[in-house]
Amino acid sequence: MGRVAVSTVSKTYGEPGAVGSVMALDNVSFEIPDNRFCAILGHSGCGKTTLLNIAAGFEHATKGVVTVDGAPIREPGWQHTMIFQDYALFPWMSVAQNIAFGLEMKNISRPERDRVTRHHIELVGLQGFEHKLPHHLSGGMRQRVAIARALAVGPRVLLMDEPFAALDAQNRSLMQDELVHIWQREPKTVLLVTHSIDEAIKLADYIVVMTRRPGRVKSFIGVDLPRPRDEDGAAYAKLKRKLRMLIHEEISDDQ
Repeated sequence: MGRVAVSTVSKTYGEPGAVGSVMALDNVSFEIPDNRFCAILGHSGCGKTTLLNIAAGFEHATKGVVTVDGAPIREPGWQHTMIFQDYALFPWMSVAQNIAFGLEMKNISRPERDRVTRHHIELVGLQGFEHKLPHHLSGGMRQRVAIARALAVGPRVLLMDEPFAALDAQNRSLMQDELVHIWQREPKTVLLVTHSIDEAIKLADYIVVMTRRPGRVKSFIGVDLPRPRDEDGAAYAKLKRKLRMLIHEEISDDQ
């Protein structure tokens, strides 16, 4: 379970048509099947994060709706969890306590919380760090905790807002590989916002290319490349050229 449908979603900040109002999204529609990985790609200001916030229930669309398995998303909930760029961990809680937090909010029994927490610590490779506080961890390790915390509550959909942007290039690549490994072990429907063409190709089954503001769907592309993705392969390079052209057209049209 976890089919996501974005149906004619528009978002305007301020009174529509009034002076100073800003249309962030305009009539955005696409659909993601269960347990597939979708990247939302575009320049800053194209409405990517706004769309993700609507999918998370943090904001409401001016028009249209985002649904999971046919049910409209109206408010935040454990069924659709968000992973942020800045980790958003509780600094006074250990790794294990951070991961268990959502389970406690769901009133899961202590023995089951401990079991699920141990499982997700193993899943993200943090054995031996269970009792460490976040400030004792590297950026990549903090993001592993954030991923484990989001997955522990058993969401249908995982929402990711540029989760690796703060990492250096080497750690970013390692975390991308680790995310694919985790996702293959425990599939979820994933929506990832990114500026990076390489990240989108490396991770996604589908790529939504957004226009400049107001954000519309410029192109919806299926990525039919075997995993792990061969970044030196001809098919990878062909898709990268296509995506670069689509993004470059938005720059050219804005000049």
